[in-house]
Amino acid sequence: MRRAGTGTGGAAVAVAVAVPLLLLLAWSPPAAAAGDGKKSDARLVSEQFSQAPQKLAFYSWYGSARLFHFRVPTDTVLLRWLLQVSRGSGPTCTNVEITVYFRYGAPPVINPLGTSFPDNTSVQPSFLLKMLHSNASVNISHPAPGDWFVAAHLPPSSHKIEVKGFVPTCAYIFQPDMLVVRVVEVSILEPDVPLPQTLLSHPSYLKVFVPEYTQELRLELQGCASNGSLGCPVHLTVGSATLPGNFQKVLTCSGPTQACRLLLPSPPWDRWLQVTAKSLAGPRVSVAFSAVAALTACRPWSVNFQHLLQSSPNQSSNASTGLPPPTPSYQDLDRRSSMVGGPFCLRSFPVLREDVDVVSVRFQPLDRVSVLVQSDMPSVMRLNLNTGMDSGGSLTISMRVNKTAIANTSVVACVTAASPLLSFNASLSCTTGIGGIRPRDQQALWLPMTRASSSSAAFFQGHPLSLSASSPTANLIIPYPETDNWYLSLQLMCPERPEECEQASVLVETTLYLVPCLNDCGPYGQCLLLRRHGYLYAGCSCKAGWRGWSCTDNSTAQMAAQQKAAALLLTLSNLMFLAPIAISVHRSLLVEASVYAYTMFFSTFYHACDQPGEAVLCILNYDTLQYCDFLGSGVSIWVTVLCMARLKAALKYVLFLLGALVFAMSLQLDRRAAWNTMGPCLFAIVVMVTMWVYRCGRRRHCYPPSWQRWVFYLLPGISMAAVAITIYTSMMTSDNYYYTHSIWHMLLAGSAAFLLPPREQHTKPWPCSQKLTCHYEICKNHRDELYTVT
Repeated sequence: MRRAGTGTGGAAVAVAVAVPLLLLLAWSPPAAAAGDGKKSDARLVSEQFSQAPQKLAFYSWYGSARLFHFRVPTDTVLLRWLLQVSRGSGPTCTNVEITVYFRYGAPPVINPLGTSFPDNTSVQPSFLLKMLHSNASVNISHPAPGDWFVAAHLPPSSHKIEVKGFVPTCAYIFQPDMLVVRVVEVSILEPDVPLPQTLLSHPSYLKVFVPEYTQELRLELQGCASNGSLGCPVHLTVGSATLPGNFQKVLTCSGPTQACRLLLPSPPWDRWLQVTAKSLAGPRVSVAFSAVAALTACRPWSVNFQHLLQSSPNQSSNASTGLPPPTPSYQDLDRRSSMVGGPFCLRSFPVLREDVDVVSVRFQPLDRVSVLVQSDMPSVMRLNLNTGMDSGGSLTISMRVNKTAIANTSVVACVTAASPLLSFNASLSCTTGIGGIRPRDQQALWLPMTRASSSSAAFFQGHPLSLSASSPTANLIIPYPETDNWYLSLQLMCPERPEECEQASVLVETTLYLVPCLNDCGPYGQCLLLRRHGYLYAGCSCKAGWRGWSCTDNSTAQMAAQQKAAALLLTLSNLMFLAPIAISVHRSLLVEASVYAYTMFFSTFYHACDQPGEAVLCILNYDTLQYCDFLGSGVSIWVTVLCMARLKAALKYVLFLLGALVFAMSLQLDRRAAWNTMGPCLFAIVVMVTMWVYRCGRRRHCYPPSWQRWVFYLLPGISMAAVAITIYTSMMTSDNYYYTHSIWHMLLAGSAAFLLPPREQHTKPWPCSQKLTCHYEICKNHRDELYTVT
């Protein structure tokens, strides 16, 4: 069984698309109308990347979306997505709305059904684009290098269960191509070293490396002049676009009196930062300036391995029992800071990364259970999630503090990527200065550039947490975290009495995990590992009406009584097979009876295992039970039709065996394909009709000859089979499955009981023809020429 919306591919129809595109184009090729006579910029080269197309599906869960994984090269100044859609040409193919999502660093977090996320989940929705027709394009200037993900799907499914290959469907094929324009000659901006630049028709491309533990980056344009006169008509772009966040800031300089500088607190660490300067003056007007970058270093107080080795045995024992070793006092920190040449700005706690399984990681501090938090500087823990295979799960962070230790204070925390938050302000805002624009939930967006003056700017919005005496625990869930180094920053705050925090310290217990699915999708879901080429990510498939990212949305969930009723209907309806079993035994059709018993047994326990929640009983592996159920259903129809053909015993049992082998092979190839079951059954019907026609011609009258047989057995049996096929192929949905499929069980068993042929006249089953002297009897069945000793 498959959802609607699958089928074969077809031709593409190209039409214009009127959609709000993402316009972040700071670079454009020089126009011929400028009159400067210059050729195109020789520093730029273009490259194109593509992936194999995929067939789209109607959305029901995250696995319905088709994921594409690209990697953007470094020094890219323009990224263009070309989105191509082709569809079949059949009568069922119509224009449907295709939703495409874009995200940097991790798969998009999407919510087309409008369901709720689990509590304490922080979701930053992905940028999306709705395509009503065939082709579209999206342009992004200065994209961040690294992993980019594109996901696409059709509208939400109708929840109708359709037999694969039985009903014609339309295929929608989606293929994104990535075109990039990158710079091959980039000027390196060294800290505190002025770099002269002259702008005419082409922009200047610079980059500055931000090392780890950089507290602040200041970028300034000095000595700016336009055609020899004062003035600085320069458009400055710093950073990269990431979607849905923004590592990009813009500075527009104009008048001679305005200082042209940009201050960036907590810039992203350990990476190159792109800087693009573009002239705002007219054609043939040169702008000269010197670019200066200044970095303010942040000196960490690190609890490192040397500190562990220098600890006494008593201190090590205390660490094993959860008590922290002695912490440095303010005097120690001042003395150490004077030795290294500057004040400390953070307290760094090394974290051990333990890989547990696929997309499953555990983080824990090296030398202690708890993390020391004080008010003088933030305590920072770095979580290494930059392996490229960690973005397909959910990052879960739990913190707990003793109520008595935090009576008059509070602990604020911030979870950020790329760099930690080093300055907690009075508003407890978890941003590195002024955060980027946050898109609305699941809507097509227009993202303009953010203007900045000489005041501070920032790159991203973090995820805030807080602990207090009234709320001693805090939890955070981040689905699909971006590939990067993540930081947990904690600091003690005393908003009412700051003097109380000077000598205060608090121990915070942290539990940090990366898991494939939160709580393994709960009792009403199944955590499935999905794959796109070599990239793995996880998603939840929900049951019993439960929905949501982790199957926690019970707005349409079945009640416990409904679940038990569904389990009872689907399992007890198989008891109808007792009727054909009894009739087969009575008419000496022992092989047929054994097939019906096999079908009843495995269908009962397959549906007992297929239920969600508490009403579950699995005696074997789920896949094994499903295979045996499908095999038993097909073979039951096969033996019933061949039994009606009245073949000779040897030929009948040979066909029984061959049919069972063919069913076993076809179900192994594709368990849900319609023709894998219908093909052998149609062949059996052809054999039966051929034998009936042969007997009609030989006996010169209709076969079966009795009108009572037609009226009271064949017509009711055929009618029940026709109704069963109609229900199975066109009436089942995920909502009515438990009773429509139960009716299918009863109709299938009832039709077999009516259609089984009667025993031949004047023949007694298993008569005893000879007695032996040893009190045994040799019994013979005259019809089948079989003997047995009783």
